[in-house]
Amino acid sequence: MSRMVIGVTALLVFFGCANGNQKAPSAEGKKVVMIIASQQFRDEELRDPKSVLEQAGVQVQVASSTLDELEGMLGMKVLPDLLVDSLQVADYDAVIFVGGVGAQEYWADSTAHMIAQTAVDSGKVLGAICIAPVTLANAGVLSGKKATVWSSERGKLEVAGALCTGADVEVDGKVVTASGPQAAEEFGRSIVKLLSE
Repeated sequence: MSRMVIGVTALLVFFGCANGNQKAPSAEGKKVVMIIASQQFRDEELRDPKSVLEQAGVQVQVASSTLDELEGMLGMKVLPDLLVDSLQVADYDAVIFVGGVGAQEYWADSTAHMIAQTAVDSGKVLGAICIAPVTLANAGVLSGKKATVWSSERGKLEVAGALCTGADVEVDGKVVTASGPQAAEEFGRSIVKLLSE
């Protein structure tokens, strides 16, 4: 009887320790900048990944083309920390482009393209959600990569050489794309995972 009790106790300790190792990944001390449009950014696509990142110990700043208080499509109010024009990619471990109707502001923006290119060239994590992956495609950083986007913009990615999968979230190397607000939390978790590696 005592051997059985010892055996069961040993198993419980073993499985307890094994389960204890499955903590959420930590990206403590990492810095991320999230770029939002000056109008009509998508609230959940900023709020949800930002929350996931902050819970993992990441310091998050928000950049836009203005420092005025901005309002999301669903009414979220945000005061940006810095201007996109003054953003230094070297200061961050990841750069994320947030979607929403207003994200078209950066589709043909040379500064946004340079930010995306610099992030890739310097080995940073680069993310975009909803229609924002079009900015990455137009910057030339999705060519030959698996990516996803809001379904209406799939053709724009394919023309730029992306391998469009239609998945909620797609990770190819250090580039993370997501298809829309329903994927915002998973998008955030995927970025945390890359930052914690």
